[in-house]
Amino acid sequence: MRMNTETISIPRDSAYPAHLGWRIMAIVYDFLPMIPLLFISSIVILLLHGGKAVVPGTFLAYFAMFFYWAVVGCYAVVSWRRGGQTMGMRPWRLMVVDQSGKSANAKALSLRYAVASLSGGLALLWCLIDPQKRGLHDIASGTLLVRKQANASAGTEKR
Repeated sequence: MRMNTETISIPRDSAYPAHLGWRIMAIVYDFLPMIPLLFISSIVILLLHGGKAVVPGTFLAYFAMFFYWAVVGCYAVVSWRRGGQTMGMRPWRLMVVDQSGKSANAKALSLRYAVASLSGGLALLWCLIDPQKRGLHDIASGTLLVRKQANASAGTEKR
């Protein structure tokens, strides 16, 4: 069953901005699917180099780093685009949405990934002082990371 990503919409009363702790827990959890993705990516790089290890400081070493960065980015952007969540975000009911609560477009999600990853994680610290708990990557891309209520009809949950 394929989900239509254009119809994702989170009512404001059933979700609230996710704080830094939830973000970090999702990032840690997302390391699990990264293991096989990066393992397969390493096999591709080894095959390109004839089974020999990549020498640091060479063109192939820089290409490999870019390739790994792109693989992780594809995982994140495709996951956010298809359902608003990566695997690590699902257990904690986190979802990336645009400012209106709908699914963000691929361009915004790619920018979100680029700013978050190229800042070395420093973009996350902005959510400690932003009233909507947005990181710099959220602000740059026009997205918001929200935590959905466990039971939206109940309307109460500990934050």
